Amino acid sequence: MKIFPAIDLRDGKAVRLFQGDYDKMTVYSDDPADVARAFKAKGADCLHVVDLDGAKDGKLVNYETIKEIVQGVDMFVEVGGGIRDEERIRQYLDIGVGRVILGTVAVRDPGFLEEMVKKYGEKIAVGVDARDGYVAVNGWKEITDRKSFDFCRHLSSIGVKTVIYTDISKDGGLEGTNMDAYRKLKDIEGLEVVASGGISFEEEITELKDIVSAAILGKAIYSGKLDLEKAVELARQKEERA
Repeated sequence: MKIFPAIDLRDGKAVRLFQGDYDKMTVYSDDPADVARAFKAKGADCLHVVDLDGAKDGKLVNYETIKEIVQGVDMFVEVGGGIRDEERIRQYLDIGVGRVILGTVAVRDPGFLEEMVKKYGEKIAVGVDARDGYVAVNGWKEITDRKSFDFCRHLSSIGVKTVIYTDISKDGGLEGTNMDAYRKLKDIEGLEVVASGGISFEEEITELKDIVSAAILGKAIYSGKLDLEKAVELARQKEERA
């Protein structure tokens, strides 16, 4: 299982939100590229980056910061937040981003999603954000009538390889993730699931290894509740035995 430490960007700074609330934001660093280098030094070889400004209003405020991160550290970087057209996809892939994450547009424009999956294959992932079992869009502000597990099955059927699944109610709470959701998602054939939201304990890393392909760690590593180096080590143990 891969570990993706997370860097959320707003106005060029590394921040964290609580359950997606922009009014509950903590700034962790004025130098996100330095944060990425620190993650790399602790053994992480993957990175999850979210452009919060892009997610909120579609503006490409953090492009240069993302470029600095991607080109300044040898890691596989996935980027999400406000990616709603092919031009933005190309912009990110052209600077070395390994995978782009489509969120709202994947729900609102299924034709566009299918076209991008056919064109870019595994470089397209879909972020499925769920509240009470239904898909949320527009920065988690709007809950749709799409059931999250049914939507994930649909994504697999059209060729989406990777889904980043977040239970919004768990995000930033440091009280654990929705393990039951990932057990259910494991049964969707051909879908690689990335666990996100609330992962806070070493025991969760150990259990998730047998369920998902990757896990995103955010507030737990910033707050010190989880040690990134130990989490990476736990996640790799199964790979080394295989």
